Amino acid sequence: MKNLRFGVLLLSVGLAAAAALPALSQEKKANPMDHDISVRAITLAVTVQDKGGRYINDLTQADFTIAENGVRRAITFFNHSSDAPLSLTILLDVSGSMALDNKLAESKAALRDFLTGLIGPKDEVSLLIFADGDVEVASGFTNDRSGILAVLDRTEAFGKTALYDAVAVSPDFASKGKNEKRALLLVTDGIENDSRLSPDKALEIARRVDVPIYAIGYNIPLSEQLLGRYKRGSAVTSAGIIAILDRFSQATGGRAFFINAPRELRAALFEIKKELSQQYLIGYTSYVTAGGEYRRIQVTAGKKKYKVRARQGY
Repeated sequence: MKNLRFGVLLLSVGLAAAAALPALSQEKKANPMDHDISVRAITLAVTVQDKGGRYINDLTQADFTIAENGVRRAITFFNHSSDAPLSLTILLDVSGSMALDNKLAESKAALRDFLTGLIGPKDEVSLLIFADGDVEVASGFTNDRSGILAVLDRTEAFGKTALYDAVAVSPDFASKGKNEKRALLLVTDGIENDSRLSPDKALEIARRVDVPIYAIGYNIPLSEQLLGRYKRGSAVTSAGIIAILDRFSQATGGRAFFINAPRELRAALFEIKKELSQQYLIGYTSYVTAGGEYRRIQVTAGKKKYKVRARQGY
């Protein structure tokens, strides 16, 4: 296994994220007279559901509109295939709090079933684990299920939890998957007591790449008394944990699940895989200024009032 000291990984990804927009201007100028504008290809994973939650999978490119900062953009890329291969990165919390109440053991068992039964031969999976300020590449991208299962079995819980730091750096790793369809699956109890980054800063970095975050908050302590067993000085409340995980997911076009039993955990993993198979991949061209200010993205689909989830901006 390749162990990455978190400080080194955070620094490299942070610098890459901060420099991403200016670097693009070196590749292609939108206007030769304007040296502060560059062209950037944006890809979005888009999920469409009706009011009852049924996935809508019969839309065409003409059914979608994309606007950036209120300005409509032409769609330059469109792909929708239920059997498109997936590059999935699992980000597993192995900090000390996950050892309590069998949370890590139950998470590993559910992930084992998920990898065995739902991941197809054309898919690839990687495994990142985090604890005590480190994010470890336990397994790089592979379609060798037996190999990644063996690595998963060897993981053990230890140390404090730097959840926000891990969320900041992991999407960049996940974006290196070879398939066009990519996602980050976060499994955690949401306890936070060791991050150097705020949730806002973590999200600012995470949303700059085209990777939706699917967060599973497993067995989150729902009372302040229970939370006190885990947090060791953390100021995060149970309601705050839920709000933060939900925000990470919504802003990147993913989805958050909050569950308390192994059966529910398996059901959530099944639903995530089902949703990923129904997604549309849609691309457009953005003209980016060198300042790196936040750019809001809005995606609409069809004439009906469908619920559309996609990355909200970058």
